[in-house]
Amino acid sequence: MSSWHDFFPQFLPGLWVTLKLTFAGLFFGLPTGILLAVVTTSPVRLAKWAGIVVVELGRGSPGLIVLYLAYYGLPQAGLTLGAFTAATVAVSFTTGAYTSEIFRAGLIAVPRGQREASRALGLSPWKELRLVVLPQALRIVIPPIIGWAIILYQGTSLAYAISVPELLSRAYNAGSITFQFGSALALAGLMYAVVSLTATALAGWTRSRVATQG
Repeated sequence: MSSWHDFFPQFLPGLWVTLKLTFAGLFFGLPTGILLAVVTTSPVRLAKWAGIVVVELGRGSPGLIVLYLAYYGLPQAGLTLGAFTAATVAVSFTTGAYTSEIFRAGLIAVPRGQREASRALGLSPWKELRLVVLPQALRIVIPPIIGWAIILYQGTSLAYAISVPELLSRAYNAGSITFQFGSALALAGLMYAVVSLTATALAGWTRSRVATQG
């Protein structure tokens, strides 16, 4: 694998783009997931079902189709986005849909007595959610959210399809130029794996910490 020595410096900018896309998807997607979780647990029937429809569409649509809709479909509605921005929109929407179920499970897991105590103290529904329910729910969902972040990081390779210069794109281009596809893709896979395994170890450590504190 002597070619790895030449490929590695070329792939680092692609890895940086991959990480930026992952963090952007989490930055916008996680608040969206919290919002959808709150909406889908709302006692207001119309809001609840509207939220469920959005969540199911996000969970049921292949990521590549969502990516193409953001990049090729939105211009037909008068909104043209750059490749990285379109990829951010797509992964944020998918992240919001999938993590909403994680957050919803966390909200449901908060003991009913906590809510009743909040109402007994005269807290408004918003303060009850913000000060009592959400902090406890977020503590519960940290491990599965880290797990989703790992899946998202690997899934950003789909952005290659709309020419985002992420890690897979760099590897494919290097393989096209040198005809060493096996070597280039193997190195890219190893770089994906190193980050993923590090994050997996972090998730395991976090899960054990939460279990110990619980």
